[in-house]
Amino acid sequence: MKQQPLGRSGLMASRMGLGCMGMSEFYGPGDERESIRTIHRALELGMNFLDTADIYGLGRNEELVGRAIRDRREKGILATKFGNVRGKDGSWLGVNGKPDYVRACCEDSLRRLGVDTIDLYYQHRVDPDTPIEDTVGAMADLVRQGKVRHLGLSEAAPATIRRACAVHPIAALQTEYSLWTRDPEVEVLPTCRELGVGFVAYSPLGRGIFGGRIKSLNDLDEGDYRRNAPRFAEGNLTSNLSLVKHLEEIAAEKKCRPAQLALAWLLARGEDVFPIPGTKRVERLEENAGALDVVLTSEDLSRIDAAFPAGAAKGERYSEQAMRALNR
Repeated sequence: MKQQPLGRSGLMASRMGLGCMGMSEFYGPGDERESIRTIHRALELGMNFLDTADIYGLGRNEELVGRAIRDRREKGILATKFGNVRGKDGSWLGVNGKPDYVRACCEDSLRRLGVDTIDLYYQHRVDPDTPIEDTVGAMADLVRQGKVRHLGLSEAAPATIRRACAVHPIAALQTEYSLWTRDPEVEVLPTCRELGVGFVAYSPLGRGIFGGRIKSLNDLDEGDYRRNAPRFAEGNLTSNLSLVKHLEEIAAEKKCRPAQLALAWLLARGEDVFPIPGTKRVERLEENAGALDVVLTSEDLSRIDAAFPAGAAKGERYSEQAMRALNR
């Protein structure tokens, strides 16, 4: 699998990464053995860019990823995040970017992952009550101490990215980007390109909508986060699925899966865009990797844009509370 430097950082990451969040929470029950098999298969395929965070499964996801790579640490680029705060019961408590919190979170993540160094350390959401200069300054100290190699931000506004880069080089910005979430194209992606910041696209399959297997809420497990997500709400889901049907028709012509078409479209946005589709099954991982073999012509891209134009998705990305934490 082709590898590219993340922005100007020099950190070489696979063209496509693996989002590990769903292995521990949010998308129904997980199977630890199958999840570890999936991580191992990703590494075998050269998909070395593994993404987790301290809040996924309240720390369990970092522990799982740590167990999976324990005997093959050198094969993976390990990315994790801090900043979102949850209670022991999983409740949302806000965002914290204070320097002391940054340092404490890093120590906890290193312990759970069972590693000495984190390759890419993101601030998960920007804390409006702490200057970004203070947060990134604390993160830069971690780099100087050898605990972190490179720094990243997630869902940060262009002005915040600029201020952060003035303190320490930012290797990557992680933000939702897919056919149904194209907001970054307006300002965020151009800002990243201007500053030499790599762009990591999470939820590139629209939280599974482009997989072609979700036809109604009945296809989602009880407790699945998407049952309460605005874009999966009754009415919105029907409208969004009608858009997916158009993609399915194009995918059939291209002899690929709808998910592969959606990923190929994203890969075609530029070599500085790194999608990290999440899965907890080897079968889906291999399907996603097949997107790298899908060649899209300019005509194909135009047809896809016409089938699923920017802004066509119905519903917000998150709940009203979570939306307030974006683009700060």
